Amino acid sequence: MKTFSKMTWMRLIVTLSLAAALGGAVWAQGRTTRPCDLYKAKTPCVAAISTTRALYRAYSGPLYQVTRQSDGKTADIGLLPDGYANAAAQDAFCAKTTCTMTKLYDQSPKHNDLTPAPAGGAARGPGPNGLDVPAVASALPAMAGGHKVYGVAVTPGTGYRNDSPNGTAVNGAPEGVYMVTSALDLNEKCCFDFGNAETNNLDNKAGHMDAINIMCHGKPCNPDAGLDMEDGIYGHLKVPAETPFVTAMGASDGQHQYAIYQGNAQGGMLTTTGIIPLPKGYEPMKQEGAIILGIGGDNSNWATGYFFEGVMTQGMPDKQAMEAVQRNIVGAKYAGQLKK
Repeated sequence: MKTFSKMTWMRLIVTLSLAAALGGAVWAQGRTTRPCDLYKAKTPCVAAISTTRALYRAYSGPLYQVTRQSDGKTADIGLLPDGYANAAAQDAFCAKTTCTMTKLYDQSPKHNDLTPAPAGGAARGPGPNGLDVPAVASALPAMAGGHKVYGVAVTPGTGYRNDSPNGTAVNGAPEGVYMVTSALDLNEKCCFDFGNAETNNLDNKAGHMDAINIMCHGKPCNPDAGLDMEDGIYGHLKVPAETPFVTAMGASDGQHQYAIYQGNAQGGMLTTTGIIPLPKGYEPMKQEGAIILGIGGDNSNWATGYFFEGVMTQGMPDKQAMEAVQRNIVGAKYAGQLKK
């Protein structure tokens, strides 16, 4: 049997290391700029959640985890070379059974992953020990970047949370938040939120939340986007009814002012409230930094809604940054016939 000298082994290790580095570079070169690259210079992402695509150009990790009902086994769903979700991997793993999305990975360096939310002051979930249940993995097929992908379909009792966050805004610090969602399949119940909430799963009163919200008002549904700041949703920027893919955004300096933005995620510019004063009793904010998706800060879990991607930032993004991110979202080419 042929043996190798120490020098030969060293050369082999160096060669393999270079190959791995070059492979990563080639992987990234096949991608376009993503939202967290645009935010990075002034207001870096501290949470970046998506089941459809990478939110950083260089991200190469998993997007979400699915669990099979048949045997309880799990699989991480990752990316295709162009940075969109490998839905075929989910389809193969979940064939002939039902899967749920049991973990949503944070792509930011903060690793603020989301898992099913625990019981809160407003409600217990239908899962074990009062946990909310994860979304059915195949319930929301769509298209992004020309590929089949899956979004998160939130139904009553479904919700995600991280009560031990890293790097999110607290105690009046500035921040921004956005999600790609939909004006379809909404209801009037609390609360289809994504963003900053209490760490104890209770309603800790005005200013302890800072989460983007979309919901119906009246019948037929007249949706709008606003910031859920606890004990009140503010901004109320009208969203055209039945828009299948919606960009909803919020930004606050945590002290005196905030802004709401919304737009069609398939094309066009944002509309905005402009910079407006924080409501009376919310100056300054008192955020606690937990991250929620599909629920209220006290685990109010009666809402319905769709989620495809979302980001939280350190610092308050300006209008130009929000518009740049909107153009990036439009460039992802979300499409598909979503159920109403």
